[in-house]
Amino acid sequence: MALIVKKFGGSSVATPEKIMAVAKRVIREKGPEDRIVVVVSAMGDTTDELIDLARKIDEGADGREMDMLLATGEQVSIALLAMALRRLGHPAVSLTGGQAGIMTSNHHRKAKIIDIKPERVLAELAQGKIVVVAGFQGVTASGDITTLGRGGSDTTAVALAGALKADVCEIFTDVEGVYSADPRVVGSARRMQEITYREMLEMARLGAVVMQPRAVEMGSHYQVPIHVRSTFTDKPGTFIREGYTMEEKEFVIRGVTHDTNVVKIAVLGVPDRPGVAYKIFSALAKANIDVDMIVQSIRNADKNINDIVFTITKPDLPQAKAIITEVGKELGVMGIVVEENVAKVSVVGAGMLGNPGIASTMFGALADAGINIEVISTSEISISCLVRADRVKDAVNAIHARFFPEERETH
Repeated sequence: MALIVKKFGGSSVATPEKIMAVAKRVIREKGPEDRIVVVVSAMGDTTDELIDLARKIDEGADGREMDMLLATGEQVSIALLAMALRRLGHPAVSLTGGQAGIMTSNHHRKAKIIDIKPERVLAELAQGKIVVVAGFQGVTASGDITTLGRGGSDTTAVALAGALKADVCEIFTDVEGVYSADPRVVGSARRMQEITYREMLEMARLGAVVMQPRAVEMGSHYQVPIHVRSTFTDKPGTFIREGYTMEEKEFVIRGVTHDTNVVKIAVLGVPDRPGVAYKIFSALAKANIDVDMIVQSIRNADKNINDIVFTITKPDLPQAKAIITEVGKELGVMGIVVEENVAKVSVVGAGMLGNPGIASTMFGALADAGINIEVISTSEISISCLVRADRVKDAVNAIHARFFPEERETH
């Protein structure tokens, strides 16, 4: 008897026919004594359509009322999937995030799960039902509905799996697992049998959209194995877990990722004195804006002024620009330059520790492809370069070809 959490994304439940197909698969794969929780996203492009609808009413709509609106997308999916399961002869019940006991912070549109009280879920499972839970959402201590940000259904599923002490959390998506690069961009990308939490977290943070970073963090925290699989095939997929169990690592680099959802901001002529960087980045932190790839360079040593360059995600740009403009006036900076035609390309792999040739190999691949590097940042297991957005696909293919020269899967 196993307790399994299965998550299906928006493309998997985009139509009534696909919802019925998901219901049939869940029942087909269910063992006689298995207890099953299914987490689903909104159908297809519903979330984007709801955002567009809100913008027609109020261009600046955000916060509590936006979450009230967006949460309805998942409620449609869970009700329809529960209906489909019952039509096929299996008892099922749909639960919103709040009904499933998912408690969050009060940061609307970017809430974080702070606790899960799964008593209702366990009670429904004890009655032999398949429990269908709305992903992407939860409630605050005061009862307000919140949403978890893009990809939040992954986090819902893994967090629920941890709270329920599930045997595995299966993430069903439109690709057949985790690849050495996005297979829609790199035709020779290899599917991995397994990858560690640490490597997957870095890949997700740097643009691998197959998993949300917070979901991987949850998996690592609860030590729940995550199995990334395709909704549309029965192929084995990729396991994300603490360490390797079966696959011999053939390559120092595990993957090449890219992220086009970035903006570069340069704050020019910043006074070179203690506390200035803190003033800029603490203001952004208070607004819950994530900052990446920070570089400070000397503009004029005689005048003690520097330039500070950093990247943020595109949705945060309007708010970030307003904050930096206000702080910049207070500090007396020379100017603020925003550049949107940029993208980030990265290589990830725990094996790069102790391999000093990784950076030069990556830079050489970009140089041979005639691609200029604007900003470089590193961590223990990754190297990232900011390049022009219109060259990012060329960059990913050039780097992947250099690190993965043979066209075969890692088995």
